[in-house]
Amino acid sequence: MSALPRVAAGPVLHRVRGLAARRFDGVDALTIALWAACGAFVLLPIGAILRLAGDGRHLGVLLQDDVLEAAGNSFVSATASALLAVAVGTAFALLLDRTDLPGRAVLRLLALSPLLMPPFVGAIAWLGILGPTSPLNLWWRERFGAPLWSLYGADGVILLLAVHSYPIAMLIVSAALRRIPSDLEQAARIGGAGPLRAVGAITLPLLRPALLSSFILVAVGNLADFGIPSIIGLPERYVTLATLVYRYLQSGTVDEPLAVVATIGVVLLAIAVLALVADALVGRRGWELDASAAVIERVPLGAARVPAAVAAWAVVLVLTILPLVALLVQTLLKAPGVPLTWENLTFAHLAAALTSRTALTGAANSVVLAALAAVICGVLGLGIGVVMARTRSRSARGLGAVAMAPTAIPGIVIAVAWLVLAPSLGLFNTPWLILVAYVTSFTALVVQAVAAPLTATPAVAEEAARISGAGRLRALVDVSCRMALPAAVSGAVIVAVTAVRELTLSVLLLSPGAQTLGVAIFSFQQAGAFHTASAWSLIVAVLGLAFIGLATRRPS
Repeated sequence: MSALPRVAAGPVLHRVRGLAARRFDGVDALTIALWAACGAFVLLPIGAILRLAGDGRHLGVLLQDDVLEAAGNSFVSATASALLAVAVGTAFALLLDRTDLPGRAVLRLLALSPLLMPPFVGAIAWLGILGPTSPLNLWWRERFGAPLWSLYGADGVILLLAVHSYPIAMLIVSAALRRIPSDLEQAARIGGAGPLRAVGAITLPLLRPALLSSFILVAVGNLADFGIPSIIGLPERYVTLATLVYRYLQSGTVDEPLAVVATIGVVLLAIAVLALVADALVGRRGWELDASAAVIERVPLGAARVPAAVAAWAVVLVLTILPLVALLVQTLLKAPGVPLTWENLTFAHLAAALTSRTALTGAANSVVLAALAAVICGVLGLGIGVVMARTRSRSARGLGAVAMAPTAIPGIVIAVAWLVLAPSLGLFNTPWLILVAYVTSFTALVVQAVAAPLTATPAVAEEAARISGAGRLRALVDVSCRMALPAAVSGAVIVAVTAVRELTLSVLLLSPGAQTLGVAIFSFQQAGAFHTASAWSLIVAVLGLAFIGLATRRPS
C-alpha cells in the first residue's frame, strides 16, 4: 500500500523539479523581446494618443458644427455601405456555395478581386465610368440633355465603399455557409419546401451571426476610409471624419491640431473597440451545429440557371473589369470629355506619367518602405505567431492580443498617434515615420497568417525534437518556425503589396523627401492632372493583381 503513493509521486516530483530547473530559457527571452517590440510599435502609440486626448481640454470640439456634420456623414456612409456590402456579399456567397450556377470558380476569383485594388484607385477608375465627363454621361447628355448620374457626392461614396468591401462580407458568409450542414436544407425540402423557401427558412436564420459580424467589420473599416471620401465626396463638400482630420492637420484652421485630432481619434478608437467587442459577443452566441459528412447538394436553379448566370457575370464584370477599362480609356484619351474615337487616343499621357519625377520618386520610396515593412513585419509576425500558437501561456495569449489590436484601430488613429510621438523620437519629417506606422498597422497580417495554420497543426514533430534532446527554443526554431515560414512569407508579400499602394497613413505622415506613390496619385488627382493619376492608377492596379496572382498561384 505504501508503494503506491511513491509511484504516483515520482512523476509529479520529476515535473516539479523540471519546472524549477526551467525558470528562464530562450523561449522566455524571445517572448520578452517580442513584448518589447509590441510595446514599441503598438502600446506606445496608443498610449501617446490616449495621453494627449486624456486631459479632456478639447472635448468641446466634438460638439462643433463641422465635426457633428462630418460624424453624421461618416455614420451614414459607413452604415449604408455596410448594409449594401453585406447584401451583395451574401447574395454572391449563396449563389456560389449553395447553387448550381455555372462558372462558379472563375466567378469567385473575379468577385473577390476588388480587395486587391486600392479604394482610392477604384475611385479614380469609377470616375471614368460615372464621372461628369465620362463617355457614358456625355453620351446621355447629348440625347437627354442631362447626365445620367454623377458619381460625386454621398451616394457615390456609399456605392464605392460598398464595392470595395463586399468581398469581406462574402468571405465571412461563405465560411459560415461551409459550417452549416446541407442536411437541414434537404430535410426542409423533403418536408415540402421549395429550394428558395428552404434557403430562406433554414440557411439565412443560421447565418445571422455571420451577417451581423460582417456588417460590423465592414462598417468599422468604412468609417475611417480616407481615399474614397476625399476623391468622391469633397468635390460636393461631403466631409467625413477622415477628410476632416486631414483638413485640420493640413490647413491649421484650429488651435493645437494634434490634440484636437487626437480627441477625434480616441472617439473613433472607442467606436472600433466597442464594435469588435459586440462582434465577439455575437460570435459566442452563434449556433453550434454538429458536423455533417453529407455531400453538399446544391440548389438547382432550373429555368433560372442561365438568367442568374448572365446576371451574376454581368455584375462581376461591371465591378471588376469595367474599372480597369475605364482607367485605360482615361489614360489614353487626349483630353477629358472628348469623344472616344481612335483619333482621340494617344500614348503621350502614359509616357508623361512614366517620366514624372514626382511619381517616380514616390514609387521608389514606396518600394523601399514596402520592402522594409514586409521584412520587419515578416520577422516580427513569425515570432509572435509561433510563440502564440505553440507556447499557449497567458503571456503568449496577451502578446497575440496586443499584436492583433491594430486591426481594430482606424488608420487615422495610428497616423495621429505617430505624429504625436514623432518629435520626441526624432522621426518628424522623415520617411521612417511612415515605416513605423506601416509596421504598427500591418504586423497583424503576418501574425494571423502564421498563427492560424500553426494552431491547427499538431505539435508532434516539436515534441519529438524535445525528446531527442533539443531545448524549447531550439525545437521552436528548428520545427515550428520552419513549418510556419511559408505562411510568414505569404503574409509578408501581402504586407508589401498593401504598403506600396497605401494612402491613409502616408497622406497624413507625409514629409519632405518622403513622397509615396499613393500620395503622388492622390496629389495628381487633386491638382486636376487626371490623365497622370489614371495612368499610375492603372499601373498600380494591374501590377498589384498580377503580383498577388503570381504570389498565390498553386504549383502545377
